[in-house]
Amino acid sequence: MKDYKPKPLPFDDLMSLPSFSLPNLSYDKKKLAFYYDETGKIELYVMDLATKKIEQISNGEIPRAPRTGFVWDRKAEKIFFGKDAGGNEQNDVWSIDLKGSTKALTETPTFQEHAGNVSHDNEWITFMSTKSGQMNVHKMKLDGSEETQLSASDVPVMGGLWSPDDKWILMGTNEMKTNLENDDVYLYNNETSEMKRIIRITEDGSHDNYGDWAPDSKSIAFQSDASGLEQVGIYNLETEEINWLSDGKTMEYVGKFCPEGSQLAVLQNSESTIKPLIYNIETGEKKELKIPSGLAFGIQWIDCTKIIFFYTSDLARPEVWLYDLSTDKYEVLLKAEYGSIDKTMFAEPEYIKYKSFDGLEIPAIVYKPKDLPEGVKLPAIVNIHGGPTGQYFRMFNAFMQYVASEGFVVILPNIRGSTGYGVEFRDACIKDWGGKDLKDAVFAAEYLKTLSYVDPDRIGVGGGSYGGFMTFLAVTKEPEHWKAGFAWIGISDMFSMFEESMPHFKYFLQRQMGNPIEDKDLWYDRSAINFVDKMTAKLLILHGINDPRCPISQARIFRDKLVELGKEDGKDFEYIEYGEVGHGGFGDIATRKKSIRAMTDFFKRSL
Repeated sequence: MKDYKPKPLPFDDLMSLPSFSLPNLSYDKKKLAFYYDETGKIELYVMDLATKKIEQISNGEIPRAPRTGFVWDRKAEKIFFGKDAGGNEQNDVWSIDLKGSTKALTETPTFQEHAGNVSHDNEWITFMSTKSGQMNVHKMKLDGSEETQLSASDVPVMGGLWSPDDKWILMGTNEMKTNLENDDVYLYNNETSEMKRIIRITEDGSHDNYGDWAPDSKSIAFQSDASGLEQVGIYNLETEEINWLSDGKTMEYVGKFCPEGSQLAVLQNSESTIKPLIYNIETGEKKELKIPSGLAFGIQWIDCTKIIFFYTSDLARPEVWLYDLSTDKYEVLLKAEYGSIDKTMFAEPEYIKYKSFDGLEIPAIVYKPKDLPEGVKLPAIVNIHGGPTGQYFRMFNAFMQYVASEGFVVILPNIRGSTGYGVEFRDACIKDWGGKDLKDAVFAAEYLKTLSYVDPDRIGVGGGSYGGFMTFLAVTKEPEHWKAGFAWIGISDMFSMFEESMPHFKYFLQRQMGNPIEDKDLWYDRSAINFVDKMTAKLLILHGINDPRCPISQARIFRDKLVELGKEDGKDFEYIEYGEVGHGGFGDIATRKKSIRAMTDFFKRSL
């Protein structure tokens, strides 16, 4: 085997690069708020679009790793955000003004809440809360002085988007008790408190989700997957007619109307890329933006000729762009930093498709070291995404860039259950978690073995959240394929996971995997804790103690079972817990660096 010495990217420099997230335009179109971690932790910043001046307005009030968004008031004077404790996601709704003064509007430390949308008269804000026993929609005065619960359902109700005339509020829920894999759009009358379902495309169940109100409050933009692919349409409230904009050939997600209502922004998902489309409502004609292929999302209108959006690609870190539709020119509002790193050092990943056990093609992204000489045989990793209804995109991934630079080949498969490839593909693993999708992961390893530069005896598996669940199953139910595994914030016991879950997470688990009583044999078979004795790979387990989605108990019971079977920590497995960290653990730069370093060093030792 030919000697090969990797050329690692500078770890501290790469992982310390600050990042933007959740850019949000004020209603007067003069300010842009966003999260940014240039101080080492996430804070809230505001840019004046006229002067481009940026000011930090929060100072420690923002959660370390926010898993909820924020919204402006209508006067561009305040921002409403969710604040939790140590990553536990039991958010309260807070307000902050542009001088940094904060106020808690709700105080419910044992419930989860999310800021929704401010009414056009600037009197009320909707928010979602679990304090009624399930996630439901409420409204309250902007100072928190008065509150009303709007929905009262035993299945999750999401949303709370005010119509421009403040008469209606849009929500989403499911009225089909026998088909949990269904979403409906509901209209709440703010004057009579009546709520009715709208947009009846099929009676068999589909995901119908609203996007935006037309400026005249007479129609809404929405998306539906009733055809087998997400498609965008306009629903007229008076006539109940649908004007479909999508042609049904590609997957499209609904966005927002321009201020005059003459155009609608849409996102097209194709082959792990997202590109914006602008539809003319009257003619149905669509305009494609002249931008490089990559991931462009979060479109917001300044006026009917200018939009802003988030953009990233394989080799370009995320930025916020301002695009002029009349000239097809753009400028960078928030520019990505690269510090001391030469961008030519990044490896360009390859988008491929491999055949799984039944011949179905599985899309994937493959990273390998840059300028790899012939004759080298490298260790490889199958990295599985969260979700399960998630997707790997062709976007910049600092973690994968670094791992590749350390001399690893990494494949990111969009296994069955992933979004982005149609309803049949997305729903292929309902009541089959760890079944066909696990086989897809195994065949990702088989694909790696066909590559001339991969050592077939040094293949690992890893992932976070659902990827952690899959890793636990991979090393216990398919042990012969892996030399090492990394389970990050994973699930090892479906039953105890269900018992500890929040009400809307329990709904999701039942939606995907049935009932823990009626489907107990399936739940047992897909709980890795029952097959620990089969594990032969060395395993790293990493988890945050405040994780409410995949509780810390999921890691602890697996560790304890390993010890019970005579396995030694530090020899047969490695176990790491992080305090004051919730689901993900990548919120602040220090935790991000610590986690990625632990994963990378583990695979260097084990593969």
